[in-house]
Amino acid sequence: MTELSQQQQTEFEAAAFRTLVEHLRKRSDVQNIDLMNLAGFCRNCLSNWYKDAADAAGVGLSKEEAREIIYGMPYEEWRAKHQNEASETQKAAFETNKPAH
Repeated sequence: MTELSQQQQTEFEAAAFRTLVEHLRKRSDVQNIDLMNLAGFCRNCLSNWYKDAADAAGVGLSKEEAREIIYGMPYEEWRAKHQNEASETQKAAFETNKPAH
């Protein structure tokens, strides 16, 4: 395995994260509940983890600011444009599989 410096590892992780966020922005057809049911996390989880990292670094980032970073727009605007009402099947699957984080 190639030995990476800490700086390289951080840069590559950041690049992968940016690619994931951009992919999720482009795939607004994929609902958060679907992500939660299949992968155990969603865009909101990513924004919470982003905020947690900012908090740990002593940076005062609000929940709304973190969500805007992940969604690429204010959360309420994204919801109005892209979020659909979850089906009963989706809701039932979420209740069965919801992660503890």
